[in-house]
Amino acid sequence: MSKEDRFSASAESSKFFKGAVALFSVLDVEKVRADETAANKAAGGSIKTFAFATAPQILSADTVIAGGGMGGVAAALALGSDYSVILTEETAWLGGQLSAQGVAALDENKYIETTGGCANYLEMRTAIRNHYQNTGNLTAEASGDPILNPGKCWVTRLSFEPEVALRVLDDMLAPQISAGSLLLLKRTKLVAVHLVGDDNVEHQSGDSAHIDALLVVDLDSGKFIELHCRRAIDATELGDLMPLAKVPYQVGSDSRWITGEAHAPETANPDNVQDFTYPFILTYHAGENHTIAKPADYDSFVSAGKFSFDGYKMFEETDDVTLSGVKRHLLPFWTYRRLIDKDVFKPGVYQSDISMINWDSNDLRGKNIIDKSPETQKQYLSLAKRVSLGFLYWLQTEAPRDDGGAGYPELKLDLTLLGTEDGLSKYPYIREARRLAATQIVTEQDIVEADNKEARARLFSDSCGIGLYPVDIHGYQEIPGAAQQTKPFQIPLGALLTDYCANFVAACKNIGVTHITNGAYRLHPIEWAIGTAAGALTRLSLETKTQPLHIVEDSFALLRLQIELAQSGAPIFWFDDIEADSQYFVPAQVLSAAGLMPFDQDSLSFAPNKLMTEEEIEALIAQGEQNFFALANWQKEASTLQQQMPQASRGQFAEGIFTVLNAALQAVATTNV
Repeated sequence: MSKEDRFSASAESSKFFKGAVALFSVLDVEKVRADETAANKAAGGSIKTFAFATAPQILSADTVIAGGGMGGVAAALALGSDYSVILTEETAWLGGQLSAQGVAALDENKYIETTGGCANYLEMRTAIRNHYQNTGNLTAEASGDPILNPGKCWVTRLSFEPEVALRVLDDMLAPQISAGSLLLLKRTKLVAVHLVGDDNVEHQSGDSAHIDALLVVDLDSGKFIELHCRRAIDATELGDLMPLAKVPYQVGSDSRWITGEAHAPETANPDNVQDFTYPFILTYHAGENHTIAKPADYDSFVSAGKFSFDGYKMFEETDDVTLSGVKRHLLPFWTYRRLIDKDVFKPGVYQSDISMINWDSNDLRGKNIIDKSPETQKQYLSLAKRVSLGFLYWLQTEAPRDDGGAGYPELKLDLTLLGTEDGLSKYPYIREARRLAATQIVTEQDIVEADNKEARARLFSDSCGIGLYPVDIHGYQEIPGAAQQTKPFQIPLGALLTDYCANFVAACKNIGVTHITNGAYRLHPIEWAIGTAAGALTRLSLETKTQPLHIVEDSFALLRLQIELAQSGAPIFWFDDIEADSQYFVPAQVLSAAGLMPFDQDSLSFAPNKLMTEEEIEALIAQGEQNFFALANWQKEASTLQQQMPQASRGQFAEGIFTVLNAALQAVATTNV
C-alpha cells in the first residue's frame, strides 16, 4: 500500500468538481528566471495554466497544513503521530527561510543556546552541529566546541550549508512518515478552499464558518488533489489560505488610528510590505576570474545607488562615523553571513570559505507581490533576481577593494548549494506576509523597549510561546524610528486565531501582528515557536473535539494547552535560568504564565533555589483562588505544602503547587469526558 493510499478517501465525493471545466493560472515560483529564456518558455515557463476537467484524487486527514516552512514543519512535529496530517509545500524543499529561502545563518537571540527557543528547535540546531562533528573533517579545536559555528559568521551563533538543515528536518519528520500519520506533498500549490457556513454554502452548524477541504495542484504533473480535513493550518509564506478561505487579513503598513502605534503612519498603505530578497552563495578563488555576464537593468540599479557596502570592507574590520555622528566598528562584509569558514575544517576539506549574501543591496524594495496577479508576481520576482545578480556583478566589478582598486572577480557564484540552476534561492526570502485579523493583534507598544520598562514585554495570559528580536524593517519606514529594540516578548494564542473561521490556525509570520511588530516576529526560532503552538493547539482541539477558536476562550482548556506546550519543552514565559530539562521548567513556565507564581519583574531570573517567602505564598494563594477556584482549594493545599516544606525553594514550591493544579485539571478533564 502506498503512503497516499493510507489517506485515500475514494468513497467521498468531490466538494470542488461539479462537471464543468475550470482553469487555474498559477505562478511556479521555482521556475521564475531573471530573464525568461527560450528554453524556459519551451518548458512551459513559470506561469502555468491547469485545466480542472475531471474529478480529482481525494485524500483525507485530520489536519492539513498548507506550507512546509519553519512554522509548517514545527506544527507537523507538534501534532505527533496520534492524528493524520497532510503537509503541502510549494517548493521541492521543506524549511522555508532555513533552506528554500537560503537564509542558513539563523536570526536568533542571545539566549538561544539555553532558554531562548523550543526544545526541539534547539535539538535541530544540535543535529546540524552534529552533522559536522561526525564528519571527522573538523580541526581538533573545532571538534571539541560544544557550540560549533561552522561559518563563524558574526550575525548569528549558527550557520551551515542549507542542505544539511534539509536533511535534519527530514530526519525529524521521518518517524511520523514511517508511522503513516504524515504525508508530504511537495511541489503542490493551493488553489481553492471549500467552506462550510460561509455566504454561499448552507450553514451546517451554529459555529462560524469552517474549512472542510482544500484543492491543490501538482506543479509538475498538473494533477489536482482534493484534501479533506477537520482542521486547517496556514503556514504558507504569504498567508495564501486566508483569501481563499475568506478570512480577513491586513497587508502593508497600518494606520496609527487603528493600532495606536507611535511609528505607524496616519494612513495605511497596503503596498508598503517589507522587502523580499533572493540570497545567493559565493566562494572565493584568488587569482581567478568568475565574473558573470552583466545582468539586465544593471546600469539603472547603479544609477539609483542600489549597491553599497554601507561603510563595511570586504575582508577587513574598519571604523567609521555615520552622518549623524555615530561611531561604528564594522566587521567584514564577507563574514557577515558566512556559512563555512574553511579554517574550521582540516586543510583541503573546503577549497574556499562559503558565504551567503543577504544584504540591503539585494533587497527588492517597493514591489508588493501579495494579492497580485501571477503576471505581476512574476515580473517582480524576475526583477528581484536581477537585483541580486546585479549586486553580484557589482561585487565582482565595482566594489571597492580592501587593497585598492575595484571589483572582486575572484568571487564565484555557487550553483549547487541552493539546488537551483541560477544559484539563487528556490524561493525569495519573505519578510512579511498577509497578517491575520486575529482575536489578538500584537502592537508596537506591546513589545518595544520604550513602552515596556520591566525586564519583559507585555504579558499575555494566553501565551503559547516566546521570542526576542528587534523590530527589523527592511523597506520604507513612514515614521523614522520604527525599527527599534524590543523586550523579551510572548506569542499570544489569540494571534493565531480568528472569529471568522473556527478551525483555521495561523502558524508562521502570518499571525495577528502589525506591519511594525511583524519585524520582530518573523525570524527563525519565533516562526518555529508559532508553528509548535499551532500544532499543539490543533492536536488538543482534535482530542477534545473542540474547535481551535474555542480553546482560547476556555480557561481550563487554555491551561491544559500551556501545560502540554511546556511539557514538550516549548517555553511560554521568559526565564533565563531554567532550561527545558530542568525539573522546575514546567512548573515555573505554567504557573508564571497563568499569573500564579510571583517573579522578579526586573530580571529574567526565576531563581529556583531561592527560598519561597510568605509574601510570595500569600500572593500565589490569592491569585490561584481568583483564577482557578473551581479546580482546587488553593489556601488549604498551599498551606499544607508550606507546612511540609517550611524551607522550600521557589522551584520546590512551584513543583508542589503544579502537581496539585495538574491533578485537579486532570480530574476536571476526566469528569467532562
